[in-house]
Amino acid sequence: MNIRQEDIDARLHQDSGPHEAEGRENAAARATRFATAFEALLANIAKVIKGKDDAIRLALTCLFAEGHLLLEDVPGVGKTTLAKAIASSIDGSWQRIQFTPDLLPSDVTGVQIYSRSTNEFVFHPGGVFANVVIGDEINRASPKTQSALLEVMEERQVTVDSTPYLVPRPFIVLATQNPVEHDGTYNLPEAQIDRFMMRLAIGYPSLDDEVRIIYSDVSPAAQVENLGAVVSAGDVRRMIALTDRIHIAPALAQYIVQLTSATRTMPELRLGVSPRGSLALARASRSYAAAAGRPFVTADDIKDLAPLVLTHRMILTPEAELQGRNSVELLMNLLHTMPVPQQRSEGSGRDPGL
Repeated sequence: MNIRQEDIDARLHQDSGPHEAEGRENAAARATRFATAFEALLANIAKVIKGKDDAIRLALTCLFAEGHLLLEDVPGVGKTTLAKAIASSIDGSWQRIQFTPDLLPSDVTGVQIYSRSTNEFVFHPGGVFANVVIGDEINRASPKTQSALLEVMEERQVTVDSTPYLVPRPFIVLATQNPVEHDGTYNLPEAQIDRFMMRLAIGYPSLDDEVRIIYSDVSPAAQVENLGAVVSAGDVRRMIALTDRIHIAPALAQYIVQLTSATRTMPELRLGVSPRGSLALARASRSYAAAAGRPFVTADDIKDLAPLVLTHRMILTPEAELQGRNSVELLMNLLHTMPVPQQRSEGSGRDPGL
């Protein structure tokens, strides 16, 4: 898709007009503007991530839902490259934190340092003070350092010496971890896992795509370092505001709550999905619908995203693990058995988001 930057700017900045004009604007037009910028951003990232448009789409869905993304896959499939490509495509600030066993919490959040020139303590920001924070191999840091992310991922602020400091918005943590190698790693605690909106695996490329990767490796245009920004941080904030206006019908909101509450009574689970998971699924569904150019959420949006948003929040009992059960299997069974709200048929009236 060949979309000019000026077209993106013109469409996104239409939201900055008077409130009266904004109120008269058709909801479908807002969703179309969002989808135009979304596809341009996806196409830009696809220059360096070959054959993984679905993974890119889901990662961007998480970004515009103001969530955090855990990229969990084997080494060498492009986890860090995807995170860096998203950061490079946004004309905002970004930081990369290499999580190692000797990393300190103050390296993440920041620290107060005494200044002799002013005779007072001065706050020096840590790595989380950026629009996009790339956490490399997050499970290699100690639990104490991992816990330094809990506050900022939930409240978008850090507290140092009883003083809160806000991080810039938009704000997203893109963390990577290797689920195969466990030497020298620490399991992420449930409280931190719950703060990731999605857990995503990129997977191996197809044979044809891997051949394209070999040839593109020597092309300057396919290097993350040469990837230009498509949207600004301000554009991202406006797109987030657009997703907040995507409509979820009451029946679909109830469907989300029924899904999450059903996991809390499963005998195979010692921990089901929390209300934070319900909220994350609703927000992700709004972003997913907007990316498709729709001003309303459908049941299919929820079913497509549920495995990515809910399964990492489902903690199995030891007995279920011994039986070879897994959270994906349990959730898919639940999706197949739980009745889906009836969809509004075409021609039966206006769309629920208008």
